[in-house]
Amino acid sequence: MIVDVSRKKSSPLSPLLIDGRTVEIVQHFKFLGSTISNNLIWEIHIDTVVKKAQQRLYFLRRLRSFGLTTQIMLTFYRAAIESVLTFSLTVWFGSVTVKEKVRLNRVVKTASRIMGRELPSLESLYQQRLSGRAVLISHDSSHPAHVLFDPLPVA
Repeated sequence: MIVDVSRKKSSPLSPLLIDGRTVEIVQHFKFLGSTISNNLIWEIHIDTVVKKAQQRLYFLRRLRSFGLTTQIMLTFYRAAIESVLTFSLTVWFGSVTVKEKVRLNRVVKTASRIMGRELPSLESLYQQRLSGRAVLISHDSSHPAHVLFDPLPVA
């Protein structure tokens, strides 16, 4: 996929050749479980994630109907629903629209109502994961971005 970030979209891109074969131009494709659009908008990915998570809410409702404990339902939620919602979260969450964030958080709120307990928002999970990633990079001197985390000299 070619992502054109230029402001002028007047002329179509010339074909990209690899080993003499033209690379097919597509609007979106799935790569490592994430659907990436050629304009880097995550709407298709969010549609897929929300649909999959909503389907799994049915099973959470069934667990509640069987009278299982909140702890068991929480374990199911984290394994089957939250994992879907947060897969590659640090890649796409920072650039999704408010409307898409509302759709994602609606799934979390529904699960919260089903279980009868408060669940962390996707924003808080995103912040936790970013912070954790930053700490790992700051402690790994071989990481290419390590220099960005060096402490500033104290005056």
